[in-house]
Amino acid sequence: MADAEIQSLHYSVGVLGISGGALLLLVNGYGGAPGLISSTALGILLLIIAALLAYSGVRRSLSAAPLFTCVCLTVSALWCGSGLVYILVGEDIVNITSGLRNAMIPGLAAFTLALFILALVAVLAKEVVLFILALTISLACAHQIAGLANNSFGQAATAANYLLVCFVGAYFGSGRLLSYITRGNVHLPGTGPIDKSGQTKSQGLDTGDVVAVGLVMNLLSASVLACPIVGVVPTLFQGLVPWLWTAGVFQLGVCLLCYRGLDVISATFYGFMAILRFAEGYSVLVADLTNIQPYSPVPFPTVFAILFFVLALFSFQRSLVDSFYQLFFVAYSIAIAAQPEGFFQGGTQGVQAAIFVATALMLLVTINNKASAYKIPTGDGLLKALTTRAGSLALRSQDKDFHAPYLGYSKYADAEILGHACSVLAAFAITATVGSEGPLAVLVLPWAVVSGGLLQLLCGSVAFSRGKTLESAAFIMQGFMWTVWGLTRFGGLYGSTRGFSVAVGIISFMLFNCLVTVAALFLSVAWFAYAFAFQLILISFLLDAVNALPYGYDIGVTIIFGLVSFYCFLANLFNTTFQKPQMPLGAPLIKLGGKGRDNCPHLPSRKATSVMEIAEIMKNGGICGMPTDTVYVLVAACNRPEAVEKAYKTKQHAGDRPMSLWVSSIKQLEPVRAQINPLLWDLMEAAWPSSISLVIPRAPWMEFFGLKDSSKYIGTPQSIAIRNPDCTVATQLISLVGPIAVTSANPTGEADTTHHNQVYAKLGDQVDAVLCDGPSPENIASTVVDCTKIDSGNIGFFRVGLIPKSKVLQLFEDVQKKHKHGQMNPGFETDIADSVGSNREVFEEVTTDEETTVETDHTQHPNSESNDTL
Repeated sequence: MADAEIQSLHYSVGVLGISGGALLLLVNGYGGAPGLISSTALGILLLIIAALLAYSGVRRSLSAAPLFTCVCLTVSALWCGSGLVYILVGEDIVNITSGLRNAMIPGLAAFTLALFILALVAVLAKEVVLFILALTISLACAHQIAGLANNSFGQAATAANYLLVCFVGAYFGSGRLLSYITRGNVHLPGTGPIDKSGQTKSQGLDTGDVVAVGLVMNLLSASVLACPIVGVVPTLFQGLVPWLWTAGVFQLGVCLLCYRGLDVISATFYGFMAILRFAEGYSVLVADLTNIQPYSPVPFPTVFAILFFVLALFSFQRSLVDSFYQLFFVAYSIAIAAQPEGFFQGGTQGVQAAIFVATALMLLVTINNKASAYKIPTGDGLLKALTTRAGSLALRSQDKDFHAPYLGYSKYADAEILGHACSVLAAFAITATVGSEGPLAVLVLPWAVVSGGLLQLLCGSVAFSRGKTLESAAFIMQGFMWTVWGLTRFGGLYGSTRGFSVAVGIISFMLFNCLVTVAALFLSVAWFAYAFAFQLILISFLLDAVNALPYGYDIGVTIIFGLVSFYCFLANLFNTTFQKPQMPLGAPLIKLGGKGRDNCPHLPSRKATSVMEIAEIMKNGGICGMPTDTVYVLVAACNRPEAVEKAYKTKQHAGDRPMSLWVSSIKQLEPVRAQINPLLWDLMEAAWPSSISLVIPRAPWMEFFGLKDSSKYIGTPQSIAIRNPDCTVATQLISLVGPIAVTSANPTGEADTTHHNQVYAKLGDQVDAVLCDGPSPENIASTVVDCTKIDSGNIGFFRVGLIPKSKVLQLFEDVQKKHKHGQMNPGFETDIADSVGSNREVFEEVTTDEETTVETDHTQHPNSESNDTL
């Protein structure tokens, strides 16, 4: 229910944001030719609303709502680009008459078509509200184009369309918001969510699909670059840069969201698209400011064409249509290489006109197949059928387990493919030399800074979130190096200056990369070659800084680094696609001692045989990682004292952080029931199984479980923590083994372990086996209740975690009533936390599997009939 409410809130924010932007443009449109709002103010307000829509669209992209996500982000991009253009007009950078017309029409034309396609799909998907919003904004854009082309047309028609958007958006957005505020008790007629249980769910692995948004940005870029060749605008100028860079920023976001959706191919493709968008915008800006049309060095677009071709081949695993569409960008890259001033020449612009048509059709097919029940065939599964017949090839299953984090916390896919591709692009970009026209005239700066810098930083961030520390450090370090070197060497900051200060900066990067190179010895041959080749690049930078660069050395090492990066790109792409055969990346050149992860059983929890195998390992004195209803824990059988001691020492516990005792059910405590307080026993029955740990007084009954001397590691001399987890796998294992000693599966002081891959990564060879169940269902700690004074009618809380305090108090109240023979205990007439005149005792103790030191708040009920004996 909570998730549905949050989704409803994001829907409300998105629809109300569209309504607010429409109201702003409505007021400005009816105000006459100059408008009631100044251009600068209008632009800033549109940017604010665009940011709000982008937030709503991104948040909804985490659920299966591709059509709403696409409408929100498309309108956000429309108003972001428009806002930037209005700011340029307001600051007199773009002429208010002809300049505004030439700047707005190419972008508006793309969004008119894109929103019309979305409206058409909304009809098929029976999304009435989204149909009205998309169609009316599309018509508003069309009327705005007419008004800009002919001043006599006026802007009243545009304002009329925005008036309808304003009314519809305000009604439905307010209705959803009212329903959210009242938790569904009050809602306006017709504003409730439509039941779509019969519709096909999104085919994405994890999140709603945002690929359509990336296609809209391709449509926008193609419209801008193709307009000069069809005579819509006389030439490319700086007023068009906002549209191109808006497309680049949004495609960077699409790239990141595709990683979040575990779609590596789409993420790589839209990373490539973002590079092109920023390069196009930079080229137009430099040409307008310097009157010099920058040219692309031939090696770069040629290598880009090769990368696009390889990616198109591997996109065939998804669909024939995707593969064919990406071939258009192979042609686009070839056109850039064939004509020195590619973005400004007819061949490149003609290819963009073809891309405009192809993208419109691709957008229709993609968003229709995601949002509508009527599917258009795209050739899905052809490669799978072919590989099934060819026994030598086997496609890899693209499930969530394949993208499981190594040590990190995220659910992102691996970004190494894009990271290595960006290294290829940056390496071949800097092979160009600066001519007499200056560094800005050579189109190297965006290739080096965007592909080698910005995209590398993105890939490093994704790798870090997945726990790939070395890869993350390498990508981030290289991203900074490419950015700094690109800006100084090709941004005009470096010039002809050579000196000590530049050399010192490069030496610092070299020292850091030396550490990465040494660490790569423990990873793989491919990563060592990659890091070592980058060290050669840094040496060439250093020699250039001190003006001692041998002729041809820089070209040679950049080609070497580019080829090594290309092999890593191809190998990762191939190995991600095929389970066999595999392109070798090489074993570590130096192997550390230990049995290694491959020799430590990692068994799937879904199989009963796996649980039985783990149980046998524990019965023989092994310690294992196990999933629970919260995070992963390290466990040992209580009847194997040596295993309990080993688990305790494995954790490198602080002296005041004991282990806890877990049972599969309260029946395992039946033999010692006589030694347990009846009130406590009834509370156990009422509270378990759950994420509630009960801290109870220590008693001789613990010896019954065979702990012997290892009992000192469980609890404190006065108390122990005991729990029955609400996890089927955990309880099955405990039923086979008997009560277990438990501690969290991470070294003391580190974050909780939330995935089975992290257990071995954090504890290494000290763990004997891992029971694998993917990501933890919760990242919130258990609730720890102090029952050491329960015989006096008093409980406290060490920590309030997954189970709320109110629920625990209600359980205890019910147990108290049972022992009062149905009479109400006056002590529970008010909440424990709000009792006046209560006797509070605060002391420290740690008893939880998450190892958090907290304070206990004991509250004695003022009307309790029991005496406080402690």
